[in-house]
Amino acid sequence: MIRGAVYWTSQRPMAIVSFGRVSQPMAQNEQKDARRITTHVLQEMKAGGQPIAMLTAYDFSLAGLVDSAGVDVILVGDSASNVMAGHETTLPITLDQMIYHASSVVRAVQRALVVVDLPFGTYQGNTKGALNSAIRIMKESGAHAVKLEGGREVLGSVERILSAGIPVMGHLGLTPQSIYKFGTYVVRAREEAEAQRLREDAVLLEKAGCFAIVLEKIPASLAAEVAQSVHVPVIGIGAGGGVDGQVLVLHDMLGINQTFNPRFLRRYADLHKVITEAVSAYLRDVRSRDFPSDDEQY
Repeated sequence: MIRGAVYWTSQRPMAIVSFGRVSQPMAQNEQKDARRITTHVLQEMKAGGQPIAMLTAYDFSLAGLVDSAGVDVILVGDSASNVMAGHETTLPITLDQMIYHASSVVRAVQRALVVVDLPFGTYQGNTKGALNSAIRIMKESGAHAVKLEGGREVLGSVERILSAGIPVMGHLGLTPQSIYKFGTYVVRAREEAEAQRLREDAVLLEKAGCFAIVLEKIPASLAAEVAQSVHVPVIGIGAGGGVDGQVLVLHDMLGINQTFNPRFLRRYADLHKVITEAVSAYLRDVRSRDFPSDDEQY
């Protein structure tokens, strides 16, 4: 998912035990206002004009940081195929691997809504398989919702998953699982025919019961139009500022990955430099026998 290239006061409380597990603590000032994000809360945010902040995460440590910072939605994206496993596309990642990543994320989260991508091959053209895949994700990971790519062509799968009471997030525009069909990661729906199909698909997904829709890499004017035409939250990536929220891949916005540079990406840190410099300093200290010092020994 969402991958467009071949490519908190100063003292923290002790860990909080919640729902039978030890979870990452939030800051004391955030705990006062902490509210579990649900699909209903997202709908309230859209109605109130409050932008929704969504980021990806794939492991316990980073998910805990993202959650404690106050992000509303954490997407366990199939972009893990790229940033965690090094694959060229999102297609190779499996359902078992997605469940592993989702389980790690859920164990860290106190507040955010956790949405998990259904990986390629687990829902296309097989509504029973789609339902079984979604049930596995919900039961085995403890996630709160699933996401899948496509419009009318996956409507049967969307409806069957929803029939089991599993919340579904849609995804239109650039759909990376279809990269070999598109043949390119360029902006989608520039032509009126494709734009009209996207408009119609957004309405179909809303009518089917999707609680939100991601729009990826489409013209900003079209995305704003869609956001105004449906009652569910529309979250954009490369879709301009006229939508109800934004999502980015965590490794991209933190600057861990330096090879992905689309126009829509804003880097909020340069962890590639920070980590490289830290490792280099460690190597220097080990080789000079400066580490460990006397104070760092027993």
